[in-house]
Amino acid sequence: QVQLVESGGGLVQAGGSLRLSCAASGSIFMFNSMGWSRQAPGKQRENVARISNSDIKNYAGSVKGRFTISRDIAKKMVYLEMNSLKPEDTAVYYCYANGIGNYWGQGTQVTVSS
Repeated sequence: QVQLVESGGGLVQAGGSLRLSCAASGSIFMFNSMGWSRQAPGKQRENVARISNSDIKNYAGSVKGRFTISRDIAKKMVYLEMNSLKPEDTAVYYCYANGIGNYWGQGTQVTVSS
């Protein structure tokens, strides 16, 4: 059974940076893609960033140029580097993996104060 565990969330001032990490229990190379989504209170879940098995990266328009997704296959980790954070980035951030099945982490809270 695949498990994804996020870490790195917290409280940061606007303009600051955070790095989220996602640790996978199995080999991440088995997934077609992995990524990060987020959900703010009262809003629908939004896909933020995605990295494919061939290292193609996609970003939501709202974070492009500020967020960077990366992965370390050997360490079975996926990261989300978030810079120039804005209050509207406040949300619970979830790591996900798509393959034969779809898997989600439990989420990590990111709060950006103005």
